Amino acid sequence: MNLKSFVPHLIAIGIFLLVTVLYFNPVLFGGKEVSQSDILNFKGVSKEIVDYRAKTGKEALWTNALFSGMPAYQISTQYISTNLRYINNLFSLGLPGPVRMMFLYFLGFYLLMFVLKVDPWIGIIGALAFGFSSYFLIILDVGHNSKAMAIAYMAPVLAGFILVFRGKLIAGTALTALFLTMEINCNHPQISYYLGLLLMIYGITEFIAAIRTKKLVDFAKQVAALGIAGLIALGVNITSLWATADYSKYTIRGASEININPDGTPNKNDMTSGLDKSYATAWSYGVGESMTLLIPNFKGGSSEPIGKDKSALKDVQPDMQQSVGQMYKYFGDQPFTSGPVYAGSIIIFLFVLGLLMPMQNKGLKWTLIAGTIFSIWLSWGKNDPFGLSNFMLDHFPAYNKFRAVSMILVIAELTIPLLAVLALNELSKSFNLKESVTLAFKYVSTKQRIFFIAFALTGGIALLCWLVPSMFTSFSSNGEYDELFSQFKRANSTTDDTQIKNYLDQVMPFVQKARENIFKADALRSFIFILLCAGLLWAYFKKWINFKIAVASVALLVLIDLWTIDRRYLNNDSFVDKKKNNSENPFALYGRPNTADLEILKDNDPNFRVWNTLTRLDMDGTTSYFHKSLGGYHGAKLRRYQDLIDFHLNRRNMSVVNMLNTKYIIIQGQGQGQDNQVMAYPNREALGNAWFVGEYKMVANPDSEILALNHFDPSKTAIVDKRFDDQLKNFSPKKDSAGSIKLTSYQPNDLVYESNASSEQLAVFSEIYYPSGWDAFIDDKPVSHFRVNYVLRAARVPAGKHKVEFKFEPKIISTGEKISAASMLFLLLLCGGAAFTEFKKKSAAVQE
Repeated sequence: MNLKSFVPHLIAIGIFLLVTVLYFNPVLFGGKEVSQSDILNFKGVSKEIVDYRAKTGKEALWTNALFSGMPAYQISTQYISTNLRYINNLFSLGLPGPVRMMFLYFLGFYLLMFVLKVDPWIGIIGALAFGFSSYFLIILDVGHNSKAMAIAYMAPVLAGFILVFRGKLIAGTALTALFLTMEINCNHPQISYYLGLLLMIYGITEFIAAIRTKKLVDFAKQVAALGIAGLIALGVNITSLWATADYSKYTIRGASEININPDGTPNKNDMTSGLDKSYATAWSYGVGESMTLLIPNFKGGSSEPIGKDKSALKDVQPDMQQSVGQMYKYFGDQPFTSGPVYAGSIIIFLFVLGLLMPMQNKGLKWTLIAGTIFSIWLSWGKNDPFGLSNFMLDHFPAYNKFRAVSMILVIAELTIPLLAVLALNELSKSFNLKESVTLAFKYVSTKQRIFFIAFALTGGIALLCWLVPSMFTSFSSNGEYDELFSQFKRANSTTDDTQIKNYLDQVMPFVQKARENIFKADALRSFIFILLCAGLLWAYFKKWINFKIAVASVALLVLIDLWTIDRRYLNNDSFVDKKKNNSENPFALYGRPNTADLEILKDNDPNFRVWNTLTRLDMDGTTSYFHKSLGGYHGAKLRRYQDLIDFHLNRRNMSVVNMLNTKYIIIQGQGQGQDNQVMAYPNREALGNAWFVGEYKMVANPDSEILALNHFDPSKTAIVDKRFDDQLKNFSPKKDSAGSIKLTSYQPNDLVYESNASSEQLAVFSEIYYPSGWDAFIDDKPVSHFRVNYVLRAARVPAGKHKVEFKFEPKIISTGEKISAASMLFLLLLCGGAAFTEFKKKSAAVQE
């Protein structure tokens, strides 16, 4: 075995490690960490689960910490497949998160370069370009770690597919199985789904090639090999996938049962079988906004004040600078954004070069072109003028389960640098060959024409944007003027409408001028980088510089280009002192409760809920850290609970608040100074963990059921959907006023009550009804239970003294774990066998 062949790869890994260390130096050596808001929220909503695991060594498959109770599948549940973290730690050299994500971005893409037999030095350029794509750093800043990890494994999965379709069935199957397993295990279905779309496109191009070359038998073998790899990956992750699939039917990602609005009028929203279209497409890229791939601030950049960029205000008259400085830089079609999707001006230039160049692997080239177009097109979402987005939402399986359609640009962020690097690799081969190609200006060869066309389509457009910016955009978003008018009107209700309009008419031209300055600066910047890269390539073609100097120079330019853009979003302001953050963060770092929390924590009752009125119910991860909360923070909450929020909790229906056993309400103090602290208001009307009711009201459907909660007394009446009428046959409720039912033992998966009554009672439990996994028992014998009051559980309890118990025992977990263990063993055997086979082949080749 030739050890020298490993040297370039070891150097590449060393470069990736060095670049990662330099970027995250404050984390690795400065005692700091990235202040990731989503991770803080995750720590809040997962605390009950983590604490239960630490105390019992078991998994809390259900948690009451957020949204009054929900399955823990998509929060912090650990399965057998969780042990894959050891493989992930190996690949990332044990680097801490989110530092490891950047290194994995680089390493995964470089592996793809190795499979494609790209020159290692050019492969380094591609890896750096992919890893520094602006979106990938922006998501690290806010804490989308599972998304980042899933993105990192996209390239290696594609590498495995390519190996299989190139005839290396054993190695390709093993590689695909391993990295597809890791990809799925990242638990970000949306990214994995988008990767699946790209792999589907690649499979179609290979199928067409197989038809043309009459190799359908080989294609069938390759598909079978990939099928085996897919089954292994699914098998290892089956528990999580199965639980998630079962759970999703009952979440906001599933179909809604409600056909009305909170005010009772018909719901005219554009619905699919998944998310509401308006919700799914709220974050849609504008058609013109796609130009951010070439010019980062084509739409102003992020939703931060213009005043943060002092140079933008240079043409704004002094008396208007303060007003203009408060306006947002961003003027695109999204509600707001943390930053643009920027692939790199040099990379876009090379990508366009790749579009125009003939390549040996036509199938892969067309996959990358189709994937890029498909990705950009679907990212337009509600702004799509051709209807593809609506078609996908209405007809393509599971596409309507995901929100933020702009996220599909992750495909383009993979395909663009890949085609760009393949183009650069082709150029290096072509111009190293001793061909009779004249590079003099007197004779313009085909290659030269391609080169100049690519330069004109990228650098030329960037230059035009700088010279004639108004040709490309208006520097204000659709409806911005009206929205600003409404905001000013709300803030200054006594101000005359004419005065507000006059003010906006005066300030908006200066806002547009400031945004134009931001736009022009980046347009010129992109042009300069493209010009420098083109100049380097031209010097190489002319043989003024050698290959290594050209590649090193292009790599440095790519790094500078993307690094400086990324530092706009993940920079020194993102790094906070670890000790200070741990001690001063209001909830996440182990015990800094506010005055209201401290008061509530004195209550030894094991199970009650808290309503924090100081924040939005669906954006509240903080309360869950200390208490069982009415609110929470999660992207897949139960659909019925979201309905309850929309119809009743947001409208402060106290009957609903009381039936949820809301024992404390956090409010703002009304005094001054110390007296103005948050307060814990005891809600003495809370109904407790369970109670008996003397009557029930049968309703026809979910619409009637949720509306019935507007005017009812939950302490006396239960609202029952007629689908459960069989549960109440031959039953005439009569509340025993002397009877009692109380909680005697609380665990997330196991609730035990003691009931005592002189006659059979209808008991309502202040726990969320979930039909898949909860079992009810009376004196350890299984009994049925059903849903009342739209979200709660109920059961008939016989006369006398009894133990009533609810256990969360989803069968899919126990069955799934057995399949997962067997699949994990098979995966290890496959990878070991493939490695042994490849080693034997290499050894035999060396001996020959």
